[in-house]
Parts: sequence; structure tokens; C-alpha cells
Amino acid sequence: MQSSYNGLALPADGAPIEYNNGQFTVPDNPIIPYIEGDGTGRDIWKASQRVFDAAVEKAYGGKRSIKWFEVYAGEKAFRKFNTWLPDETVNAARDLRVSIKGPLTTPVGGGIRSLNVALRQILDLYSCVRPVKYYSGVPSPVKRPEKLDIILFRENTEDVYSGVEFKQGTEDAARLIAFLNDDLLSKTKKKIRTDSGVGIKPISIFGTKRLVRSAIREALKTGRKNVTLVHKGNIQKFTEGAFREWGYEVATQEFRNDVITERESWILGNLEANPNLTVEENAALVEPGLEFATDAFREEVYAEIRNVIAAIGNSHGDGQWKKKILINDRIADSIFQQIIIRPEDYSILATSNLNGDYISDAAAAQVGGLGIAPGANIGDGFAVFEATHGTAPKYADKDMINPGSVILSGVMLLQFLGWNEAAKLVEDSLEKTVMQKTVTYDFARQLEGATKVGTSQFATNMIANM
Repeated sequence: MQSSYNGLALPADGAPIEYNNGQFTVPDNPIIPYIEGDGTGRDIWKASQRVFDAAVEKAYGGKRSIKWFEVYAGEKAFRKFNTWLPDETVNAARDLRVSIKGPLTTPVGGGIRSLNVALRQILDLYSCVRPVKYYSGVPSPVKRPEKLDIILFRENTEDVYSGVEFKQGTEDAARLIAFLNDDLLSKTKKKIRTDSGVGIKPISIFGTKRLVRSAIREALKTGRKNVTLVHKGNIQKFTEGAFREWGYEVATQEFRNDVITERESWILGNLEANPNLTVEENAALVEPGLEFATDAFREEVYAEIRNVIAAIGNSHGDGQWKKKILINDRIADSIFQQIIIRPEDYSILATSNLNGDYISDAAAAQVGGLGIAPGANIGDGFAVFEATHGTAPKYADKDMINPGSVILSGVMLLQFLGWNEAAKLVEDSLEKTVMQKTVTYDFARQLEGATKVGTSQFATNMIANM
């Protein structure tokens, strides 16, 4: 490990977080790198750091403290080092393992497409974790926002975000289109228009299974009731559909004693309701309209019924399955309405990259918007907690923006460290402050009788409410 990064020495009174055999070891004085962020990030970080330090001090009376260490990315890095993402910033995030960042500008005109995506890919932060829950008093566009309490696990390294695409009109695009049309599609009616831009959407067994594995482990750790695989497999059978199939494989092969799939629950539930049910009768309940299917399909369903009863009838039958984690799946477009009309039915969503990008922002809108939506990018041995919103440069240095996204990302960081007492202080004080209607402009304009305060004053009120 280096003694300094980007010309700054590590805090002498801090110690690094260690990672061995799949476990983090957190000292009482961990060095946590932070990226201030661009635009409004400057205001937000100053306020957020005061809140974190106050909570840790109050919770532990000086026995624990975070040793903050600034590293550079985005505009501040470009001005200082003439690069958007210095190597030593990445080294610090890698060596010190757990860090937090504000919003970053995406450079215009070439180079890195997204600094956020770059950090995820360099450190292999394959799980984008986005908890979405409601805090009392926060203005919401839905009637019962408190019913939504989910955690999204979004695969972070594959899908369209892998960046394999070719611009329309280029030689590479023409070569790829010609190969597809003249070779792979030559015996089909499908053709790619020659004036297309083209992209490749990879979804792998490896990437899918480690993401779903993380989601199920979170359910086991926190006692959440179900994990839903979100996909568009009805259209894209070999990428999105494969995500679904590989997700079920992880669940049933690696967590067999702890999980029940939705179809398995139907089979066992039907048998419990009527112990004399035949295989054929059970199959007809699981697959309505089965009498109109082919003989081959019917035999497949009959075999499925027999296999489920033989494999888990003893371990999961007689109602035992009701105590297991339910693994189900939903089509991506339907989940948007499901989390509005039946939010209480969902607990953890495991998604591919693009689907998770859409759904996480839509879910956040139900509980107050991105201004109060936390997030983290987590891999094996590394974690970066981050604001989920943009930089909003027109509001920079005006001390007016809502710091909630970074503050609640800090809650996630504190929970990750195992400092749950401090995390609860932050959460409770944020909720109390909002309930008092002393809020930043984004909430004040939606709350009758609210008092508008700046970013720094909102943090000061939070600290007082601890």
C-alpha cells in the first residue's frame, strides 16, 4: 500500500480496512477515501461529512471515528492533474477498499464515457445495490409510498453497459452487419439494415450467477421474504431469458435448503390442499390450458411435478416452504406497474444492467426522487458508495441542494462497516428533520407550511435532531 496518493499523505491516525477469506476487517479508525463530486457535490459533501462525523461521535463517544481521505475524479481531478480519473485515485479505492463519492460529470467529446462506469469496471464492482424505502414526511406522488421497501441488485458489468458498439457508417459497423446478414442470418428472413449502428449485449453465466448469489445472500442476511429475477426473456430468450434460467440455477443448486421457487410453491401448495391430487391434476393447476398443449409439453410438466415432489417434498412440504425465501421472476415492463400497484409483494429485485437502471430510478420516484436515493457499487473485496443523481451544475456553490442521496449512501456505508448504531442515528435524524418541514427547496415547494433551508442548515438541523 502506498503512503500517499495524488500527492496527499494518508491520515497518520487511521488504519486501512482489510479483506481476507471473503470477510472485511474494519478497524475503529478506518481510512475512507472520498470523492467530493462535481457541481453540487461540493456543497453536498461538506454537509454530509458533518452529519456522518456527528453520528459516529454520538454513537461511540470517541471510541470510533472515520479518517476521511480525499481522492480526485471528475472536474477537480482534470483541473489538478489534467486527467478525469487519475490512476492513483483508482489505486486508493483499491488499496483502502471502501470509499464514497458524490456525483461526477461525464466528460463530453470522447475519452471515458462515464467515470462512474469506469470505476465499476476497473474494480469489478459487479453489484449495484439500491435500497428504496420511504421516510415519513417526504413528499411523494403515490398514495401509499410506505408500502414500497425493496433493495435492487443490478448487474453492473455486462449488458449494454459493456460498451461493445459500432457507429453507423463506420467500416467496423459495416463488417459486422455484413457478417450477420451474409453468414449468421443467411438462412433466415431477418436482416440488419445496412444504415444501422450496432451493439452487442453480452450476459454471461458468470456475471449473472454472482449477481443473483449476492441478492440471495442479502435476503438470508436481512430476513427478506423474496428475490425476484427481472428480465425480458419473452423477447430476448438467450440473454434476458438466460439471466432468468441461470438465476434459478443459482437458487436451487446453491441455496436449496433456504429457497423455494414460485412454481415449486404452487406444486407443494396444491398437494397440501389436496393430498390425493394426482400428478396430472397438479400439472393442470400449475399450467392452465395444459389440455391444449402438445403431448411432449404435457410430459415435461408431469416430469417437473414428479421431480419437485421427489426432490423437496420431505424438506419443503407440509408448509415448510412458506418459511423459505421465495424465488420468482417477472417480465421487466410488468415490474414497473407491479411496484406501484402491489409494492408490498416485492422485497429484493435482481436485474440485468439496463433493466436495473430504469427500475431503480422509477422506484426512487415513488419515495421522493433521486435527491434522496442512495446507492452502492459492491464487488468481492471492494465497495464504492455514491450519490445516484447528477451534478446539477447550475445549482453548484449555492448551498441549496438536497444532500439526502449522499447522506443515505453514507448510511449504507456505516451499515457495511457494521456501525449500525451510527447508521440509525443518521436515518432517524433525517426523517425527524423532514417531519419538522425544515427542508431544502426541492421538498419545500411540495410541502405546505415548510421552511426552506440550505444544504448546510439541513445538515445542522439533522445533527441537532440526533
